[in-house]
Amino acid sequence: MASAPHPDAAHAAAAGTRQGAFIGRRLLAMLYDLLPVLSLWFLLGFLFALGYTVAGHAPRENIAPWSPLQWLLWLCCWAVTGGYATLSWRRGGQTLGMRPWRLRLVTADGSAPAWRMLWLRYAVATLSLAAAGFGFWWAWIDRDRLTWHDRAAGTRMLHERKPRR
Repeated sequence: MASAPHPDAAHAAAAGTRQGAFIGRRLLAMLYDLLPVLSLWFLLGFLFALGYTVAGHAPRENIAPWSPLQWLLWLCCWAVTGGYATLSWRRGGQTLGMRPWRLRLVTADGSAPAWRMLWLRYAVATLSLAAAGFGFWWAWIDRDRLTWHDRAAGTRMLHERKPRR
């Protein structure tokens, strides 16, 4: 179910203009998003530690490094972060970190991306970060300022103008 295009995005698409967001704004938005994501990770870590203690381990004993439980914790952190990002992008086109920088995620035609596109975008963004951020830095040389994950998912990040008063 596609929603109506955002007015700025539809106007930009109709006029043929490119309003791609600069990589600096994207990185600052990611830095802002680190705060809610860290709080979700702390909550998840607490729940894992609580479950580990309830399962019969000593209260001050840590989950063993490289153990299957630790890998499960990291997988859950990745999934919770993806849930936060995709839910935010789907509901309003923005995460909390994107709001102060007036960034909005849309499809090429200006509509809200589908769930499949959003999860694909998140997965490719993870690979982009794992490749020393090269998929993000790609936006500096891309003619439309698109990252690898934008290209893969068919999305674009728009910088909205400040509303006139």
